[in-house]
Amino acid sequence: MAARAPHGSNQPPKIIYKKVYIEGHGGHHGGAWKVAYADFVTAMMAFFLLMWLLGATSEKQRKSIADYFSPTLVQLKQNSAGSNGFFGGDSITAKDNYPHGSGQTGTRSMTIPVDATGGPQVGTGNQGSLKNKSSMMEDSKNFDTMRKRVMQEMASSPQLSKLSSHVRFVRTRDGMRVDLVDDADYSMFALGTTQLDPKAAQLIGMIGESLKGLQNPIMIRGHTDSLGYGDPLAMNNWMLSTGRAEATRRRLANAGIPENRFNRIEGVADRQPMIEKNPSDPRNRRVAITLLYRATGFGE
Repeated sequence: MAARAPHGSNQPPKIIYKKVYIEGHGGHHGGAWKVAYADFVTAMMAFFLLMWLLGATSEKQRKSIADYFSPTLVQLKQNSAGSNGFFGGDSITAKDNYPHGSGQTGTRSMTIPVDATGGPQVGTGNQGSLKNKSSMMEDSKNFDTMRKRVMQEMASSPQLSKLSSHVRFVRTRDGMRVDLVDDADYSMFALGTTQLDPKAAQLIGMIGESLKGLQNPIMIRGHTDSLGYGDPLAMNNWMLSTGRAEATRRRLANAGIPENRFNRIEGVADRQPMIEKNPSDPRNRRVAITLLYRATGFGE
């Protein structure tokens, strides 16, 4: 504020400045810096969570997580050929969802080969592999009858009864599998060869006799343990497992199984061990004979 000058004096008026200091009571207890700090902590937490997810998940799991936040399937559907326009194609009942107008966004050739053949019932025609429920039930009854017959004949034979612990019947979605399994005391084949032991040959022949009355296709798969050979180019477990599967097929054929009943003969070496924790376990040496469900035509 300015004071008045004394009368009769040419001195300039005095100017007095008054400074007022306001104490910031509690100022250190709040402020905008807290909001910034909270954002920083949140960002760091998200960063460490991201780092943990990258290290603790597989590639497939990370893809699933990414699809959750940005669904690629939905985007592909939205941007696919024929997805534009009303009903996403030419009509609400379109089989391929491809429009026939000039404004379409793609063509059939993008996803369907030019030389593609077939129709709405591809894979389910007369030569298809569609499983009929009634025939599956009939096959299941036949499988049970076969299993009981084999077990009874093994129990009545002094020689074959000793092999009862080496025979296992396993129901699968493809049919009935009969596993002929080795152990530390007995091997179905001479060690490292495709020569059947006489008792094993008799057992497979008896199984073949019980299969002659059925019409189901047969698949045979040979398995070995993980013990290798000195020269894998001369002999290896692939050759051994395949050879044992073929030896089993020949024995079944000698028992009267027609050639057209054999659907697949293969060897998988030691790639599918029964005892996964110990690939060299002798029980991994086995031959699997699978009775497959019969394939029926479409609509039967």
